[in-house]
Amino acid sequence: MGVTTFTQEFATPIAPSRMFKALILDSHNLIPKIAPQGIKSIEFIEGDGGVGSIKQTNFADGGHLKCLKHKIDALDSDSLVCKYTLIEGGAIFDKIESVVYEVKFEASSNGGCICKMSSEYHTKTGVELKEEDIKQGKEKAMGLYKVVEEYLLANPDVYA
Repeated sequence: MGVTTFTQEFATPIAPSRMFKALILDSHNLIPKIAPQGIKSIEFIEGDGGVGSIKQTNFADGGHLKCLKHKIDALDSDSLVCKYTLIEGGAIFDKIESVVYEVKFEASSNGGCICKMSSEYHTKTGVELKEEDIKQGKEKAMGLYKVVEEYLLANPDVYA
């Protein structure tokens, strides 16, 4: 089994605590509400959102994926860090065993934050993963972050 790691980061004018609450702590409520064209629902199928919980994201009909399941490995509301593992999710599992994500929100000098994300792909034996193999997923994730950012800019009291 091989491991391939990709990292990315982006800056946002939203305070780190608000981004963490919206994207991590309350994503199961917020995301289906503001992005129903892509995500039908997000539900906990085990646990209550803390470490060890399993979260299932159900995508809107017509997409190439029906659902994804993530297990929350670490959750630190003080440091604004979440680590979770993709444990089930369609065709990508032909090539990989699992994907471990870490998302961290750090304060920036302008009152906003820098969102740092790493994705660690644990591939099956003999599989080489290239960045273009995961490009679509990364683009969709970035699009979702932008939708959340726009929502929080338009609603400055939400998660304040």
